[in-house]
Amino acid sequence: MEKEESFIDTIKMVFYAILIAVVIRSLWIEPFKIPSGSMYPTLYVGDYLFVSKYTYGYSRHSFPFSLPLFNGRIWSDEPKRGDVVVFKNPQDNSTDFIKRVIGLPKDKIKLVKGRLFINGKKLERKNEDEFVIRNRFGATEHYHRYIEVLPEGKEHYVLEVSDNEANDNFVEVEVPEGHYFMMGDNRDRSDDSRVNVGFVPLESLVGKARFLFFSHNDEGAWYKPWSWVKKIRWSRLFNTIN
Repeated sequence: MEKEESFIDTIKMVFYAILIAVVIRSLWIEPFKIPSGSMYPTLYVGDYLFVSKYTYGYSRHSFPFSLPLFNGRIWSDEPKRGDVVVFKNPQDNSTDFIKRVIGLPKDKIKLVKGRLFINGKKLERKNEDEFVIRNRFGATEHYHRYIEVLPEGKEHYVLEVSDNEANDNFVEVEVPEGHYFMMGDNRDRSDDSRVNVGFVPLESLVGKARFLFFSHNDEGAWYKPWSWVKKIRWSRLFNTIN
């Protein structure tokens, strides 16, 4: 009898633990891993970050598996230009993307030879330095790093291979009401609103990227535990995301 009660108590404890984890993940904060280089130099491949779910309110995409519990968004708050956000790709409503909010509803966006125009005004871009990325094959890729200044004055880094790449020219579009224009900071290596993503509806937003809690690279071999420490990027731990 005691063993049976102990087993039932264990099942209850596991159930409550899972329930609490789901509630926290759905309503407060959720961890994400960066799998691609589209947000270099802001986010590196192998960065782990927390995303706040409450910042923009809640939609079905706030919940595991995007459960269709309701339509639209409740307690909604709109993102600000320059926010780094996680959202569901509106083309499939399942793949998580992370990009920067560049265009707000009714904004007019275009690119001419790599230079971004918002509502007819070319954004200031300050030349910084060279930025080198070692890709997954071990080869080095060289980029120009700039500081881009958004209309509200917020500054952030962007990378360009050159100003003559495939997506460095983009005909002017107007962002529809209730939608956003997203771009990766690694401008020539990002699938975003210029390419296949298109405009992102408010309902597709998952949350705002807040800070890194871990980061690692691929220098240490998995079968050599003593090399694992080499994988950790200590200087990136607990950095806020701007």
